[in-house]
Amino acid sequence: MRPESLIVRALEVARTAHPADVPVGAVVVDAAGRELASATNAREALGDPTAHAEILALRAAARVHGDGWRLGGCTLAVTLEPCTMCAGAAVLARVDRVVFGAWEPKTGAAGSLWDVVRDRRLTHRPEVLGGVREQECSELLREWFRGASGSDAAVP
Repeated sequence: MRPESLIVRALEVARTAHPADVPVGAVVVDAAGRELASATNAREALGDPTAHAEILALRAAARVHGDGWRLGGCTLAVTLEPCTMCAGAAVLARVDRVVFGAWEPKTGAAGSLWDVVRDRRLTHRPEVLGGVREQECSELLREWFRGASGSDAAVP
């Protein structure tokens, strides 16, 4: 699938997030472009600090992919640059590619603050494509933060 199509789908998923959770959406597709799983952030909804959209989508995809926990040949697409936990999970899951929309200069670990996914010391390094449909992804987050805080003060 084209990166733009993946992010459009991730945006659709993000818009279904629980109102208390930051609207981040993630989708995992296999090498043929078949969607294996999708998820939104659910930290507030589940009371789970690890319930980021990427983690939930990777877990669900691993259950259906057929190679145990390994997601070789798969792409993880997410509306926001993965944090260190999510970037590490993508590497450990052995995804081939990470595609994301908005850059996250405060916590991003796929090229902004850190570059976990392309660290040469690791045995697996996925291809990374960032900034895909960045404006749309950023605007969704800005809208949510405006509503959550009543101002733009906390907008990333």
